[in-house]
Amino acid sequence: MKRITILTIFPDMFTGFLDTSIIKKARLKGLVDISAVDFRPFTDDKHNRVDDYPFGGGQGMVLRCQPLLDALAKVRRPESHVVLMDPTGTRFDQEKAHQLQEDYDDMVIMCGHYEGYDDRITAHADELISIGDYILTGGELGAMVVTDAVTRLVPGVITDESSMFESFEDGLLEYPQYTRPEEYDGVRVPDVLLSGHHENIRRWRLYQSLLRTWRQRPDLLAGRIFTKEEAAMMAEIRALPPEEQKGKE
Repeated sequence: MKRITILTIFPDMFTGFLDTSIIKKARLKGLVDISAVDFRPFTDDKHNRVDDYPFGGGQGMVLRCQPLLDALAKVRRPESHVVLMDPTGTRFDQEKAHQLQEDYDDMVIMCGHYEGYDDRITAHADELISIGDYILTGGELGAMVVTDAVTRLVPGVITDESSMFESFEDGLLEYPQYTRPEEYDGVRVPDVLLSGHHENIRRWRLYQSLLRTWRQRPDLLAGRIFTKEEAAMMAEIRALPPEEQKGKE
C-alpha cells in the first residue's frame, strides 16, 4: 500500500478531494492510505499561531519552523520521502509522477502558506516540487495535484490500458475522443471511428495525437525521436496550409 501524508493547516480542504472519484475508490480498495494532518496543534505558541513576522522586515507573515517540523517528526518514517511544495522547486510533470510512484512507498508532502516559510524548513525536505510558474495561496492545491497524479499510477487504481493512452504518457497529447450520439448539432463523429477497422483507427489516433501536439504543445515534440510512421505523419502535418496547422480541430 502506498502511504501519502499531507501536512497542512487547512485539512478541511482535503475532505472532498479524498472522498470523491478515483481517490476515494483507491482508498476503499486499500491501495493507498492518504491523510491530511493539521500541524497547527503542534505549535508551542500560546495563541496557537504557526506564523510570525519576517526578520529584516517585509510584507506578510512567514510560516514558523517549529510547528511544521514537529509535525513532520511525528509522521515521518525512516522510509519516508519528504516533499515540500514550493514555487522554486522542480517542475512537476508526468515523468516526475512516475518516479514518485515507482521509487517511494511512503511520502510526506508539506504545504507552505502565508507569504512564505522559514527557509530552515527546506533542510528537512528531500526535494522541492512546483506545479507551475504562478502564485497560489498555499501548497494545498499543489499537494492535491501531486497526490492525484501519483495515485492514478498505483497498480490497480485504474486499468493499465486506460493510463497507457492518456496525454503525456507517450510524450504526446491524447487524440480526440467521442461517444454517442453519432451526430450532435450537425457535427458527426469521424467515420473512421465507426468503421471497426482497428488498424485505421490506430493510425487516425496517432495522427490526431501528433496534430494536436503540434498545434497546442509543439515544445513536446522538440528532440523527440520519431518512428518512421510518425515521421511520415509529421511531414503531412507540416505540409498542411497554415490555417489547418493552427486551426481548431
